[in-house]
Amino acid sequence: MTSRTTTLLTAAALGLGLGLGLAACSTPGAPAPTPSASDTPVPLPSPIAAPDLATPEVEAALTDLETRYDARIGLSVLDTGSGATLDHRADERFGYASSLKAFAAAALLDATDDAALDRVVTWTQADVDAAGYSPLTSEHVTDGLPLRQLAEAAVRQSDNTALNLVLTELGGPAGLDAALAAQGDDVTDVVHSEPELNTLTPGSTADTTTPAAFTATLARVTDGDWLEADDRATLLEWMSGNATGDTLIRAGAPDGWQVADKSGGAGGIRNDVAIVVPPSGDPVVISVLTTRNDPAAKYDDALVAEAARIALAAVAAAR
Repeated sequence: MTSRTTTLLTAAALGLGLGLGLAACSTPGAPAPTPSASDTPVPLPSPIAAPDLATPEVEAALTDLETRYDARIGLSVLDTGSGATLDHRADERFGYASSLKAFAAAALLDATDDAALDRVVTWTQADVDAAGYSPLTSEHVTDGLPLRQLAEAAVRQSDNTALNLVLTELGGPAGLDAALAAQGDDVTDVVHSEPELNTLTPGSTADTTTPAAFTATLARVTDGDWLEADDRATLLEWMSGNATGDTLIRAGAPDGWQVADKSGGAGGIRNDVAIVVPPSGDPVVISVLTTRNDPAAKYDDALVAEAARIALAAVAAAR
């Protein structure tokens, strides 16, 4: 509720109470007082709902896409300029996989200063072997890397050991979970590090989120509510250099729209979350989380790219 609406509601309530008091205290049979201008009820402003871009045509296109790929598509889009939204299964749970690494980096930037980010961190070969995919950290077992480079590697290269080391700095998965909760996200459930976070347990919320929760949290990066300007610029630079997302939201964006994203994938799960900047106008925040219905099926980047194309075309058409 806006402060203006609150003021008007208070004024209306006081006016109503005053009128009732006068009626109760008037002498029986006496003529009713003539209302003055100040006694006239104040009309309340009609709430303006943000435009909903989920038209029947858009819903039909997304449903057809789910049928063709035998998959669930979770989609949450926010046009930060107009407030327009587009949601599809936005409150359903999906595994977040490596898309979480963007928020781990954000939490680290928020919690540390330059001196801490420049501190060299070391690890063992056993750490790399346990984490799995670790293209950068596997080459620096003997010398380590500054914490800043580890966070960057987690985002740009989706390095698993790098994520685990960032999580350690945050107090483990529980530390990141608490950092997200402090930003208003009590839906995303961070329980495990790499690679266990990719294995979901049916009926459990562990290592899952919803598209709506991810978009809301990413929007806090966009509008400056979470990170200071320099930290925000650093995170967006890392996400803009994320080559692992070239075939995902970036492939579905209109020509000339710039995409800063973080992908994720494991088994039948394929995700991408992004801040998309058109040539003119305000950024668009989008989360596309997908999972194949067949547990044995492998993910397909084209599913995410096509869902993003449908969504961003709807945003562009509404501008």
